[in-house]
Amino acid sequence: MTTTEATAPAQGPGDGFHVFDTTLRDGAQREGINLTVADKLTIARHLDEFGVGFIEGGWPGANPRDTEFFARARTEIDFKHAQLVAFGATRRAGGSADQDPQVRALLESGAPVITLVAKSHDRHVELALRTTLDENLAMVSDTVSYLVSQGRRVFVDCEHFFDGYRANAEYAKSVVRTAHEAGADVVILCDTNGGMLPAQISAVVSTVLADTGARLGIHAQDDTGCAVANTLAAVDAGATHVQCTANGYGERVGNANLFPVVAALEIKYGRTVLPEGALAEMTRISHAIAEVVNLTPSTHQPYVGVSAFAHKAGLHASAIKVDPDLYQHIDPERVGNTMRMLVSDMAGRASIELKGKELGVDLGGDRALVARVVERVKERELSGYTYEAADASFELLLRAEVEGRARKYFRTESWRAIVEDRPDGTHANEATVKLWAKGERIVATAEGNGPVNALDRALRVALERFYPQLEKFELIDYKVRILEGKHGTESTTRVLISTTDGTREWSTVGVAPNVIAASWQALEDAITYGLLHAGVEPAE
Repeated sequence: MTTTEATAPAQGPGDGFHVFDTTLRDGAQREGINLTVADKLTIARHLDEFGVGFIEGGWPGANPRDTEFFARARTEIDFKHAQLVAFGATRRAGGSADQDPQVRALLESGAPVITLVAKSHDRHVELALRTTLDENLAMVSDTVSYLVSQGRRVFVDCEHFFDGYRANAEYAKSVVRTAHEAGADVVILCDTNGGMLPAQISAVVSTVLADTGARLGIHAQDDTGCAVANTLAAVDAGATHVQCTANGYGERVGNANLFPVVAALEIKYGRTVLPEGALAEMTRISHAIAEVVNLTPSTHQPYVGVSAFAHKAGLHASAIKVDPDLYQHIDPERVGNTMRMLVSDMAGRASIELKGKELGVDLGGDRALVARVVERVKERELSGYTYEAADASFELLLRAEVEGRARKYFRTESWRAIVEDRPDGTHANEATVKLWAKGERIVATAEGNGPVNALDRALRVALERFYPQLEKFELIDYKVRILEGKHGTESTTRVLISTTDGTREWSTVGVAPNVIAASWQALEDAITYGLLHAGVEPAE
């Protein structure tokens, strides 16, 4: 591919409105994110599948990783919806765009679209670039016109625009006007410091649009917690290009979050900005990208968080039982999410009935049964249990009330965990369990990297002969919380355990004065629940 050739895939819903994603560049600046080239390729595929119009891949020429990404993306990704965007700066002061090595690297990336960052704050021009205001305008005009002449579509990011507008509105507008007249398709107004509020954004965008005639976009940082609101305020004022990052990743506190912005545009504004059916994949895409960057998905993120449509209060549950729309602003399935009922000491009968339905346990409209479950939950939570994050333990409690007895695959005679402190500073962890299963007494011992791990292994050693399904079970998360007490070492301990069989995950809870005893309860529930859902009949 020559430096003047570039391949542009078909647009999604059209060019009238742009959804521009900068996760791979601006989002990657978040503390704790360090993307490999393979990570960037994977995220780019997810974003293209979601249907964004533009994916900003990074700054080719600025670092080897971004240069490699563009080289590989051209041959390894068959973009169906998005166009790949290369990011860079205007030419250096006193030079010419056609001789600037950084501008040449942008062309060599092969990206069909190039975003240039330009200074629009007069003090930044003079102090950071160390040049004159007129030379800065020449740098913008020369670089944009040159790249356009090479067959590239050009967007211009006006860095620090809103702060610059406040300091010198006429100069800030002259940068927008210069970029537009040089051939930039879109000029993006950047709230680089993230300090603006929606009313301020709206007023400035309206004025700049009227005074320059340029097509405008918005790039909002979230330092005031208003990035999504600021983005939508800019749209209300006439911006037709929004720059966002997946899950709001970005420098400091982050950028405008792609998912609530897109959901608002599609659902609240009625704009078609994604391919048909893509919105229903939003939750899955959000969580998939979180896995790639190795950050736990935010449970309370709008639209896509697991708690976004979770209901706890009994009053809410009573209303939802009549009509889910009474306490939900949209049907969660529109964004690929689901409604969840949380069971706690705030639960009423409606909460229990809805949760039973969600778990596939038929309560049969038995009011006395439901009342018993409500009281049982409140009693257990008073002693330290929590079922909000332990659906598996709650289901076992619920089934025990419905069936009149607890599910039992084994009976515990005793267990013991030993931690040995050795002279060389190492520790040995050993556990012994004595159980009864299918009429047989079993004694098993195992070592582990901690007392709980040793107990887990001993339990499996004891039972795998009877229940081979246990080979697939794996403990994937373990949380301990010390509940309130008179003395820290005498306080009640709550343990939450998450387990998987490779297909599904489930969480269980245990509570006891002793952390090992609480862990044992959670382990028992984890195995019982897993065997139940593997279709294994109880032994007794």
